Amino acid sequence: MNNGFVRVAAAIPNLRVADCAFNIAQISELVYKGEKEKVQVICFPELSITAYTCADLFLQQKLLIDAEKALYDLQMLTFSTTAVIIVGIPLYVQNQIFNTAVVIQSGHILGVVPKINLPNHNEFYEKRWFTSGANVDTKSILLSGEQVPFGADLIFTDCNFSFGIELCEDLWVPIPPSTQLTLHGADIIFNLSASNELIGKHIYLRQLIEQQSARCLAGYVYASAGAGESTTDLVFAGNGLIAENGKMLSNAERFSFEPQLIVNDIDIDRLQADRIRNTNFCNDKSPQVYRIIKLEEVNFTSFDLKRTFDKHPFVPPISNRDDSCHEIFSIQVGGLAKRWKHTQVENVVIGISGGLDSTLALLVCVKTADKLGYDRKRIIGITMPGFGTTNRTYNNAISLMKSLGITMMEISIKDACVQHFKDINHDPDQQNVTYENTQARERTQILMDIANKHNGLVIGTGDLSEMALGWATYNGDHISMYGVNSGVPKTLVRYLVDWAAQDLDPLSKEILQDVLNTPVSPELLPADAEGNNAQKTEDIVGPYELHDFFLYYFVRYGFSPSKILFLAKNAFAVAYTDKVIEKWLKIFIQRFFAQQFKRSCMPDGPKVGSINLSPRGDWRMPSDAIKFNTNF
Repeated sequence: MNNGFVRVAAAIPNLRVADCAFNIAQISELVYKGEKEKVQVICFPELSITAYTCADLFLQQKLLIDAEKALYDLQMLTFSTTAVIIVGIPLYVQNQIFNTAVVIQSGHILGVVPKINLPNHNEFYEKRWFTSGANVDTKSILLSGEQVPFGADLIFTDCNFSFGIELCEDLWVPIPPSTQLTLHGADIIFNLSASNELIGKHIYLRQLIEQQSARCLAGYVYASAGAGESTTDLVFAGNGLIAENGKMLSNAERFSFEPQLIVNDIDIDRLQADRIRNTNFCNDKSPQVYRIIKLEEVNFTSFDLKRTFDKHPFVPPISNRDDSCHEIFSIQVGGLAKRWKHTQVENVVIGISGGLDSTLALLVCVKTADKLGYDRKRIIGITMPGFGTTNRTYNNAISLMKSLGITMMEISIKDACVQHFKDINHDPDQQNVTYENTQARERTQILMDIANKHNGLVIGTGDLSEMALGWATYNGDHISMYGVNSGVPKTLVRYLVDWAAQDLDPLSKEILQDVLNTPVSPELLPADAEGNNAQKTEDIVGPYELHDFFLYYFVRYGFSPSKILFLAKNAFAVAYTDKVIEKWLKIFIQRFFAQQFKRSCMPDGPKVGSINLSPRGDWRMPSDAIKFNTNF
């Protein structure tokens, strides 16, 4: 495999009904094309050697003999190819005819899988010609001069991945064969199909494939008969679909008269990672024994992926923006509302810096107060200017609190910090970690004490990305009484604030837009001579969009650093050089391991997505674990 990916193809050839020699020539051309594209498994439609719409011709000896001869010709034509080929053919076995899929590699037949569920509705009455493979006693058949495995109990595997096969109608029954195939180890399902077109059927078919791939935590490759079929009563559009765990990766152009090869790469590592985490996955595994058929490894180690990866995996697509953002806010608001009511405190207390995180947390507080019917004055916002506070963030903090109508307080921390420096005998000109953390802890002390004084609850503003990197002062901004942003990574914080701005009054919207344009910073070091921020977080720890990408694949799927690097290079090829990505990935791994002790005692907060770092549920890691090797 190439970094855990297997390249697969759904092939839609141009066929002629009952013209086996012509059909084999068309199939061979697509096999050669697939070989050039480094495809590892190619799936053709149901009964592709004869075409599906032969009807009573399937009962003619001539067609059955021609089909077997054509199959042998295909073996000879593809003897020098390495890809696994799956084609459909009617086979005469012990006085019965079966609708089958034949698996070929390097000219050899590896196995034959018969269709189990035969349609019996008007347009498809396959029981007129074929026998179900459900209860066949025959375990092998003589085909092309050799004994080959035969049955619906075959799983094909090499050292990297496994696949199973079902045929058309098999997918549409309540418990498809693919369910048990995947429970017994198949990573990918190939479906040879011949499904006609009807109004609304295509949408349902896509949903069916997406749902089955999601339910089975599998890849799903679907190849269906195309325009070469008979149109006596039905029309076939040539559906080629490739899905992975609920997501459609590729699809053919329907109703095309040109042969098509739909190619994409399925991430086996990702599928297996989900299966590992789902300990219920094999609960319904049947006692049936499946036969394992060995493949020759088809390993093209150097090919560019056909698929791309979203640079911002935490950020919902624009098409779902309103629904997704409303849902996220609802989760945050729901969590805070419960805590506010349960503790029976009068107020919530929040530090407002004029930055992104505190802005989002404040918006959550405002929405919560509105939801509960509380006066917004029960939200106490405190801005605490220090040695590094710039006019820009200070003015934004003041203006935002005023525009949202909350209780506003301003408490400078400068004198308190200077006194503390004297108490601990620290030179304030030595602007090191002591200098910075003194300010962060002073702010937290003020928030906690104001909360005590006003019967309040301190709301944390730190986000998921900061906790992943440990970019927080221990017992400073690391601590709160409820962290509403604890499940929201930085890239999503920005997205949510931008979305929320659209529904606010013009003044608040203008303030939020300026907050979005302000560089992320803790502002713990003095500004430069022009009064500008001298401490930009992303210059120190790296771009948050990279760290969020690393975090997603490290925690969600448990990928190795080398696999994450491979994906990041694919996603950020234009934005960053390989060396820059490697640099920040090493920093991410180093900080993630070194800063676990902060996450081990992080405060409560709501989970909003598939990833969270709460030590009480989602992420349990020893604080003294040795970091992974990052010698790429």
